[in-house]
Amino acid sequence: MKTFKTIMMLVSLLGLNSLMAQSLNALHVKEDLSKVSLTSPLWQKAKAQSVEVYPQTTIEMNDAELVRANEANLAKILHVKTLSDGKSVAFLLQWKDKTKSLQTVQSTTDYSDGFAVQFSTANDKLPYIGMGSENRAVIVHLQKATGTIFEPNNSGDVYHQVNTSNQNTFAKELTSYKNEVAKQGSGDYQRAFIAEGFRSMTQIRDNAEPSLMEMKYDKGMWSALLVRPLKSEHLSLQDSFPVAFAIWDGEKKNRDGSKLLSAWVGVSLDAKAKALALLDEVKGDASNGETLMMENCSACHQYKTVKNAPNYMAPNLSNIGGYANASYLKESIMEPSAVVVPGYNLNAHKNFLWYTSDEKGVRTSTMPPFAHLDEKSVNDLVAFMKTLKVEVEK
Repeated sequence: MKTFKTIMMLVSLLGLNSLMAQSLNALHVKEDLSKVSLTSPLWQKAKAQSVEVYPQTTIEMNDAELVRANEANLAKILHVKTLSDGKSVAFLLQWKDKTKSLQTVQSTTDYSDGFAVQFSTANDKLPYIGMGSENRAVIVHLQKATGTIFEPNNSGDVYHQVNTSNQNTFAKELTSYKNEVAKQGSGDYQRAFIAEGFRSMTQIRDNAEPSLMEMKYDKGMWSALLVRPLKSEHLSLQDSFPVAFAIWDGEKKNRDGSKLLSAWVGVSLDAKAKALALLDEVKGDASNGETLMMENCSACHQYKTVKNAPNYMAPNLSNIGGYANASYLKESIMEPSAVVVPGYNLNAHKNFLWYTSDEKGVRTSTMPPFAHLDEKSVNDLVAFMKTLKVEVEK
């Protein structure tokens, strides 16, 4: 009887683990998705799949208050539904958040909740999860929860962008002026970017990557929508392609790199589509990998309770298992200069530089290649690295 209970417990655990989607299966629909919304009945047909998002701890933000607010962060679950009509793909994301945080023009220290969906333009090798890498660009669709915001209107109308206190108008004229200013405000912040790594993010302003985004907060839960075409100027999304998700919690002063993010997750538009080999996991001995990690990595990298290395000597690996895929980890071990993670500070001390640059700006990682390790050792090391992540919030 005891053996039976043990077996059933293991089955139960395996069942729970299997709910974490390594691949999102899109439901094909005949309806045009270009005008789908958060409340469209189509979503009732789609099955929600779970994706874990983990605190970004590779690089620490230079804000002590932010660091304190996020030091005990756990991972969260995104519930994701996916639809496709053969021309577009649509994602519905839902996640728990105890507070609704909006970014407004009244404060420079209030930050918004938000979400982003990232796509790879490279089909042979995965880009770095943190906004891509050189020659492996990513397209990022970002939406923030905002109050009314005001931006240049591109129509040459400077008159309505002057503070009301500086206007020589009164009574009805001033009211009319304020009304016109209010009309020019927007409460919908959504943008598309292209990037090849930190500090390279560039907004796409010519609608080359069109999308529809939407956010709604209700009873401690955010629901978010992204709809975009499968084919565009920079992307040609096939039957299977990788995607990554990120969310920000404004209550904890999240912005920029302070966020929760997923690893690359496969999306299958067709049940018969071949799975992406780039997203395959490795089989290895994590226990031996832990020994190898201590012997080969701990002098430079901090991770979990291992703090042998000085702060900022190299990327912190405490949550690397949550948002790095096995193929990226293997490449980083064998060819560390293939994808160079930007350092924490452009003006870092020479002893803490994460890379050097030649006269052409080509970066070489200060981490040496570990090509001397055999395949088993690399797999064991990666297997252990994949265990480096915080628990999931209950």
